[in-house]
Amino acid sequence: MPTFDLAEHPHRRYNPLTGEWVLVSPHRAKRPWQGQQEEQSPDTRPTYDPSCYLCPTNTRANGEQNPDYASTYVFDNDFGALQEETPDGAYVVGDLIRAESERGICRVICFSPRHDLTLADMEPQDIRKVVDLWQQEYAELGSRDFINYVQIFENKGQIMGCSNPHPHGQIWAQRTVPVEPAKETTQQGLYYEQHQRSLLADYLALELETRERVVAENEHFVALVPFWAVWPFETILISKRHFQHIGQMHEEEKNSFAQIIKTLTAAYDQVFGISFPYSSGIHQSPTDGQAYPGWHFHMHFYPPLLRSATVKKFMVGYEMMGNPQRDITPEAAAQLLRSLVR
Repeated sequence: MPTFDLAEHPHRRYNPLTGEWVLVSPHRAKRPWQGQQEEQSPDTRPTYDPSCYLCPTNTRANGEQNPDYASTYVFDNDFGALQEETPDGAYVVGDLIRAESERGICRVICFSPRHDLTLADMEPQDIRKVVDLWQQEYAELGSRDFINYVQIFENKGQIMGCSNPHPHGQIWAQRTVPVEPAKETTQQGLYYEQHQRSLLADYLALELETRERVVAENEHFVALVPFWAVWPFETILISKRHFQHIGQMHEEEKNSFAQIIKTLTAAYDQVFGISFPYSSGIHQSPTDGQAYPGWHFHMHFYPPLLRSATVKKFMVGYEMMGNPQRDITPEAAAQLLRSLVR
């Protein structure tokens, strides 16, 4: 039997943040099939679009007019998935049918007044204003007595279901902790109880030793392709200092956070020579007033593209019925991204 090789042989990788596994099949990257080809839409946006409901001074669907904002702008989502006034209630039938009401607040954050920009195009000092707003919203929403988790995220690109190309993200704040951060709360808490150290701090130390999956680094943050990555060019931004949430980030860390977001997203745009689509989101401790010493602030980036600007990774078949699977190894993805960092 040949010696097992991560770069050649099928294997499973463990995700300690969620307690789940991903199947890696590196040999499949050599197959001739190139996947579904899709038409590319030319990205020729104006700096201002009179039909865009996020541009300054334009009127939104609910009839409200945006102010003539000069940097960032936040407002309650006109069609939010969660509602603040939802009444308490439940629907239960036996032991198997159960539903309960969910209260929350959904907001939209415009990153810039310019319609033609993305985070990759913005200057770090302008991204810093976005970080400041994220911090303010986390504090304000998290202080509400019925909000126990604040999820900050961005969907970029039509392929990720983003219907408006104006640079923006969202915040969904709700009564319960959603499934993914709930898994991370459990896993990080168990690790901290056992070791009295942060799971991600220990993991980051291992990655900085080999640097095999590190993409970019600055004084306060590291961008890397996690060992357990599911999406082809998935990355995670991890703070070097162990803290629980964005509200605890000091001034220099906020500058570094803005800079590494710029560095990573700009590198993404070089992979296939297009404005790279992705879903990204900040994971941090719940806002229920409890102490979470195991929580370590981080941000996920999940891009869908696989082999080209028009070939995306599908989560179908085995992924839906079994568990996630990938072909290109995290190490190969990191090597490519690292070579594109400017």
